[in-house]
Amino acid sequence: MSQPARRYARARLWLGRWRLGLLLLGLAGCAQLQYYVQAAQGQYALWSDARPIEDWLGDPATDPKLKARLEKALLIRRFAVQELGLPDNSSYRNYAALSRPFVLWNVVATPEFSLEPLRWCFPIAGCVSYRGYYSKDDALAFAAGLREEGKDVQVGGVPAYSTLGWFSDPLLSTFIHYSDAELARMIFHELAHQVAYVPGDSTFNESFATAVEEAGLERWLELYGNEAMRAAYVQYNARRQAFLALLITHRNMLEQLYAQKSSARHKRTRKAAIFQHLQSEYQLLKTSWGGYAGYDRWFAEPLNNAHLSAVGTYHELLPAFRNLLKQERTFVRFYVAVQNLASLDLPQRQQRLQQLSPPVMLHADNASQSVSSAEPSK
Repeated sequence: MSQPARRYARARLWLGRWRLGLLLLGLAGCAQLQYYVQAAQGQYALWSDARPIEDWLGDPATDPKLKARLEKALLIRRFAVQELGLPDNSSYRNYAALSRPFVLWNVVATPEFSLEPLRWCFPIAGCVSYRGYYSKDDALAFAAGLREEGKDVQVGGVPAYSTLGWFSDPLLSTFIHYSDAELARMIFHELAHQVAYVPGDSTFNESFATAVEEAGLERWLELYGNEAMRAAYVQYNARRQAFLALLITHRNMLEQLYAQKSSARHKRTRKAAIFQHLQSEYQLLKTSWGGYAGYDRWFAEPLNNAHLSAVGTYHELLPAFRNLLKQERTFVRFYVAVQNLASLDLPQRQQRLQQLSPPVMLHADNASQSVSSAEPSK
């Protein structure tokens, strides 16, 4: 059987399994079934559109700039296996060109006077604080329904995600033209999710993956970076840290407000003032950057609680994972230790992580991946 025929047969088998699962899930209600249908169709389209990188490199019609990025991605992929001990599988060995700026749009929602996001539960991934849609229109429609219920809502584009090793995650046009450092960081982060993942514990999952990307990128820049590349990434990271510090400050202001025993009217007024202050402070920050507007997209929608609900998720436990990696000395030993942590129940896991790093207030150096996704890489 030829390679295209094998890929088609696997795709048909995969789609058939999804359809069976969807029939069973239909018992849960029409709305939930529709959500799973769009998820299945979106993942199937993504998987079936992907072609091996070698095919793209061997195609005379492929843009030379794209070929250069794909060759760089292959180098990063080999580095991830050889130097970081990340999974040596078929993920990020194919490429798919999408006709949209993001692969997904995530919908995040909170109550009017709370920064705690709503959670939705799914097979495999567990309970998470977002719902992902392959169609922006579908995401906006769902968000509109939540707003009608009085919720604060954010709809944000996502350039990449991990299927946790269940499928072969492809490289995508939504991020292939990122800078070398950012491309490496993203690949390291997403592959790390295939090493360890605890359903329903986003802070654990994202902080671990961020620890891998951080240490991995440091090694990558040592081996393949030049002075200009290192300087550019230092500048990029400094901006990201400063922006996150701004968000944390205003998130803390909102938490203090919502903890007060005051009227809804008072809270509503103060809430609007805090978000206005955030806007003003961001303009001052941009001025200090010489007018750099990389985070303007984050302000595309009116600001609300949903924008700040995930701040810290990617770095709250980062000091603990940094210490654990330092203790274990090698990535392989580190991964075994993290997998052991993942096998513990939540109280035991939290206790162990607290022992690795006492609770601290988030500072400017705790940059969030959700923040970085707002900034287009250069």
